[in-house]
Amino acid sequence: MTNETKKCKYCQAEMPLNANMCLNCGKRQGGVLKYILIALAVFVVIGVVAAGFGKDDEPKKVNSDNSVENDATTEENKKDTFSVGETAQMQNVQVTLSNYEESEGSGFYKPSEGKVFVLAEFEIANNSDEDLAISSLLSFKAYADDYSLNYSVAAMIDKSDSTLDGSVASGKKMKGWIGYEVDADWGKVEIEFSPDVWKNKKFKFLIEK
Repeated sequence: MTNETKKCKYCQAEMPLNANMCLNCGKRQGGVLKYILIALAVFVVIGVVAAGFGKDDEPKKVNSDNSVENDATTEENKKDTFSVGETAQMQNVQVTLSNYEESEGSGFYKPSEGKVFVLAEFEIANNSDEDLAISSLLSFKAYADDYSLNYSVAAMIDKSDSTLDGSVASGKKMKGWIGYEVDADWGKVEIEFSPDVWKNKKFKFLIEK
């Protein structure tokens, strides 16, 4: 057995040749480069994975022939807000703002003075591998001329049609309405839809009067 030794590069104490740590000062002898390289490799892997997911992280326009705009250089594909009649796709979920209506209500279910109901019809096609939980209250946010709106129960009762609530299984669709009370002289209504599984990812649609 060899008794060869080396000196600690920090405190100069004698230590066994094959030791990685000095028994005198407790500091590691080299090996730092290895850990740096490992850390760099981890960051590279994370970057590659993130880049892969990023390709399908933003909504893309679905054409009339059901093809998807994939050319990120086109201005049409760069937009992040979609209009009535347009279909957006993200992570194999397609969302269409099919139609909208303005209503003064009827019977007991009328908006406040100077207000009207604006109702939007959406169709959601779930082509992903996971079920989508959708809630009229939690999955949607809306703004009229940049002012936030609250979901209107009265508008939905007056409409008396399907709401956007429930679970959409993989390969299935949901169609329904969502309503808001807005100023009668409104100019634009923006509606954001965020499926529960995506957290901060959202579809944005614009209704212009």
